[in-house]
Amino acid sequence: MTDNKKLRRQNGMVVGVCGGLGAFFGISPWWFRLLFLILLIPGGLPGLLPYLILWIVVPRKR
Repeated sequence: MTDNKKLRRQNGMVVGVCGGLGAFFGISPWWFRLLFLILLIPGGLPGLLPYLILWIVVPRKR
């Protein structure tokens, strides 16, 4: 059986990056939000840069 799971942004709180990651990996988007929040603490760039890259690269769910 093939699993055709694709990474797509979901309708979410900001732009859907965490919702898409949660759906792709099968866990709650809350954990990804917490991860990005923790990465924002030491100056912002470690959390903001990957989020922005994912926002640009990952297509929106249709």
